[in-house]
Order: sequence, then structure tokens, then C-alpha cells
Amino acid sequence: MENKKLDLLALASIPLVMTLGNSMLIPVLPIIEKEINISAFQSSLIITVYSVVAIILIPFAGILSDKIGRKKVIIPSLIIAGGGGVLSAFAAWSLDNPYMLILIGRFLQGIGASGAFPVVIPTVGDMFKDEEKVSAGLGLIETSNTFGKVLSPIIGALLAIWLWYLPFISIPFFSAIAIILVWFLVKTPKQDEEEEKPQFTEVMKKLKQVFHDNGRWLLNTFFIGCINMFVLFGFLFHLSTLLEKQYQVEGVNKGFILAVPLLFLCIASYTAGKKIGKSKVVMKWTILAGNLLAAGSLLFVNSDQSLIFITTLLSVAGIGIGVSLPCLDALITEGVKKDVRGTITSLYSSMRFLGVAAGPPVIAILMDRFNGMLYYSLAGFSVIAALLTFFAIKPSAEDQSA
Repeated sequence: MENKKLDLLALASIPLVMTLGNSMLIPVLPIIEKEINISAFQSSLIITVYSVVAIILIPFAGILSDKIGRKKVIIPSLIIAGGGGVLSAFAAWSLDNPYMLILIGRFLQGIGASGAFPVVIPTVGDMFKDEEKVSAGLGLIETSNTFGKVLSPIIGALLAIWLWYLPFISIPFFSAIAIILVWFLVKTPKQDEEEEKPQFTEVMKKLKQVFHDNGRWLLNTFFIGCINMFVLFGFLFHLSTLLEKQYQVEGVNKGFILAVPLLFLCIASYTAGKKIGKSKVVMKWTILAGNLLAAGSLLFVNSDQSLIFITTLLSVAGIGIGVSLPCLDALITEGVKKDVRGTITSLYSSMRFLGVAAGPPVIAILMDRFNGMLYYSLAGFSVIAALLTFFAIKPSAEDQSA
């Protein structure tokens, strides 16, 4: 780990930047609704379109990274993400009806996102042979991802004080920072240069074998990651709306309150990454406990409660999701061979993005029609994740894979 600190720092900037580029729009969505006269559902699509295109393209980015190398996929992807930010910013700044062009810009950002953060996970796996170092490295990456979520509502709210579309303008600058760091600090492992890259048909053959041997635990791990992100972005979207409409909290104060559950999630991710080591049994029970903790706290959330109590309960849920995520990353990364690692982890990232994409619009519908069932539903999903963990992830049977 000692010789790879700068590499990890550069790689950690990618989830930070990608998260800032998406999550900092959450506290700004109600402002965007007023400024360009769109509904809550339409504003939720600004988050969703980014994730939907990423879901579709992430597997291709993973296959490409296995074939031509991680860095050759990451850097062009960051450039595309920055370009999408430029387009959204231009539309918001200069057009009377910018909504559709903003969505197209977000579509481009999603293309960039598909080849950036998802490729970071297998890159960390390539850097270390020791599984404990892989777990620690992935814990740092997940912490950076979560830290981006902590900063996002604060930065988004601060930027929106000056101009409501300033968060769009900031995206190209964040992307440029990540490009510079990756370009100069991330060194391609020697084996990437020396080994002959597999052909597409060979990758597909190996991928089929991986799912034949490990399909049950792999697919269920994908679903658990999807549920975790669905629950997280679901309650963040609801809290953002609740703060303005019920508690009249806006601007930077709103950003700080949204950051509280995410701060606890960030601390939990960092701690879990440090502590889980290479024991897949520990990973399983940590994922199980984390999802049960999230379910238990969400079950008691009610929109009529005090803001302090709601924030406390959501912070506990954040801790539960926070300890789950680095364990899921480690299970996926350490459970498959390097030559298909990019492809497998990209499929996992697609499922996480699916959760991000589904969260805001589903919650928007529940808010309109079944508001009383909202948090019962989120708690139910966390229980499902815990049950999948208990029944499908069985490291004792084949510890090397799961």
C-alpha cells in the first residue's frame, strides 16, 4: 500500500468527482423546478437519465478495460463527462427552455460515468496481490465516493446561491482535476503491459464460465448493491424535498442537513474497509448486519417527526449502508480472476447505477400517491437485501470465490 498511495489518491478522485457531478444536483432540484417550470418527476429525471445511460454502457466499458487497459478507458470517459457538463451549463445559461438540452448533457455525463468510476474498482484489484490491501484500497475508494456525497449537497447549495445552474458549470472543472491526477499519478501495472489482451469471444467464454461457477452469489451481490443505492438515493431525494416544503430549510443549511446521514455513511465505509480484511465470512455478516440496521431505522421514520429525529434515523440507515458497500466491493473484486474482473465489476456497477436511477422517480411517485408507505417500502427493500445476503452468499462453502 505504501508505494501506491499516489495511485490510490488519483483513483479516489474519480468517484469523488463523479459523485459531485451527480449528487450535488439533489438539493438544487427544487430550485431547478422553479427556474425552468418543471415538475418533481421531471426534475428527478435529471438524476435518472445520467444513471440509465451508465447502466447500459458500463458493461461495455468493463469489457473494453479488460481488453485495452483501465487507464485508456478512464481518461476519455472523464473527458466525455466534462463535455456533458459543458452542454448542460450552456443550455441552462443561454436558453429560455433548457430542459431537453440539460437532459442531453446529462446523457453525455452518463456515458462518461460508465467508463470512469466502475473501472476504478478492478483497477484497485489489479494493483495489489494481497487481499487485505485490496479491501483497504476499495474501502478508500468507497469512502471517497461517499465523501463526495457528503460534500455534494453543501457544494451544490453553495454554488446555487450565486447561480442556480452553477453546479452544471462546475462539472467540467472537477473532471479536469481528475484527468490530470489519473494521467500523471496512476501507473499501469507491468502485467497489463506484458500480457496479451484477450479477444472479445474469449472474454465472453470466460464470463460465461464465471457465472456458471459463481452465478448465484454474484447475481445476488449485484442485487444487494442495487438495493443499497436505491434506498440511499430514495431517502436523500425525499429528505431534500421535505426540508424545503415542510421545514422551510433552504440553501446552505439544507446542504449541511443532507450531508449529515452521508457523513455517517462515509465514516462507516472507511472503517469497514479498514477492518474487514480478507475474511469473506466477516464480509457476509457485515453486509447482513448493515442492511438490518438500515431497515430497523427506516421503519421508524415518519414525516411528522422532528427534523432532528428524522436526521438521526437516516444517519443510522446511512451507517448500515456504509458498512455494506465496501464489503460488496471486496467480495466482487476478490472473488473473480483478473482477466474478467473489469467486466464483472462493471456489471455490479451497472446494478448500483440502476438503484441510483430508480430511487428518485419511485420516491416521487410514492410521495404523490402512497406517502404513508414510503419508509415502510424502503425498510422492506433493506430486509430483502439482508435475506439475499443470508441465503445466497455462502463463503464457508467456497471461501475463495465468495
